[in-house]
Amino acid sequence: MRTGPTALPIADGRAWAVIGIGFLALSVSFSARSALGLVMPSWAADFAWTRGFMSTGGAVALIVMALTAPLVGNLADRHGPRALLTAGLAVIAAGMAMTATMSADWQFILGFSLIGGAGFGIIAIHTVSTAVTQMAPRAPGLAVGIASSGATAGQLLIVPLIAVILGGIGWRPSFFALAVVCLLLAPVVWLVLRPGTPASAVSDPAARPDGLDRRLRGLAVSPLFHALFWSFTICGFTTAGVIEVHLLPYAAACGFPPLPSAVAYGVLSAFNMIGMVLAGYLADRTNRVVLLGAIYLLRALCFVPLLFIVGNYPLLILFAVLFGLFDYSTVPVTASLVASHIGLKVMGLTMGLLPLGHALGAAAGAFLGGVLFDLFARYAETWIASALLSALAGFIVLLLRDRPHAQLARAPT
Repeated sequence: MRTGPTALPIADGRAWAVIGIGFLALSVSFSARSALGLVMPSWAADFAWTRGFMSTGGAVALIVMALTAPLVGNLADRHGPRALLTAGLAVIAAGMAMTATMSADWQFILGFSLIGGAGFGIIAIHTVSTAVTQMAPRAPGLAVGIASSGATAGQLLIVPLIAVILGGIGWRPSFFALAVVCLLLAPVVWLVLRPGTPASAVSDPAARPDGLDRRLRGLAVSPLFHALFWSFTICGFTTAGVIEVHLLPYAAACGFPPLPSAVAYGVLSAFNMIGMVLAGYLADRTNRVVLLGAIYLLRALCFVPLLFIVGNYPLLILFAVLFGLFDYSTVPVTASLVASHIGLKVMGLTMGLLPLGHALGAAAGAFLGGVLFDLFARYAETWIASALLSALAGFIVLLLRDRPHAQLARAPT
């Protein structure tokens, strides 16, 4: 057990302001991404676009996000997150405004997939986690947990609002509303992350990181980076890959109608928020290696109920609750380990590289889930493979050693 603060661990009002800004920015960014699924039927009716074309546009956005993440992380290390978060919101606003006014397929690819994808890659967990960790060094896990929970909160709160606007006055006002919100939030970010606060301290020349090549070499020989990278790759396989892509089709194959299935997925999202905040709180008070390893091992056990949910809706809800707790909860613990073991000077780059592994794992999970279903006409093999891989991720992490306290490192180790 590590010693932790006995009083409120995040006492600085400016730190709470940055956490709140990160929460809101992620809520808007993830909601804008999720809006694509809502508007596909409308675009199919208005433009006669196929689902394949619109899905390709979404895939392009994900690729742009993955390629953007390391570049953005490097810039966050070099110049701080202030300008990046402000610019990212402006980029999303531009992409959503273009999407709202589009009348041709190339405008969709340019506006949503390329411009929007770049903005989504900037307003992402790696940038926000870097900002809030610098502002709350006494409780980096809790700070990242609260801020990153905005990713799920947006899907719970803002996406239904978009659906209401979509059903009432159409899809164009929905995207205009997203653009306006981003434009209004951008100057707030600029003012809150003002020069002179701890969040911009990394821009001090004395604290400026080494060159990119030296930092990459340092990460290449870091056992902790490799453990986090490969476990995060498995994380992508078991979450964004198999669950986000194949859970609802599996629920339908098990006989559950669309509405109950969607409710179960909403329960999973709600417990995502709880899991992130709880894991962040524990990361500041317990052995983080044991905590992260336990999250992966418990996630492995969560796949067992999926093998028996046919005709058992309460069991599907139980899975949603349990998996939600151990889904995004890896993020604040991983960020805390990066801050203390690898260092703030390379945190942006490190947190930007991890999504590459996550994206590769997600792609493999989505693909393999489809292939296995085509071979066996069932998902049992997919869930078993996911459970085994989650357990492997847990054992990879448990090979590491935590430090006795959450002191932030100054350089790669």
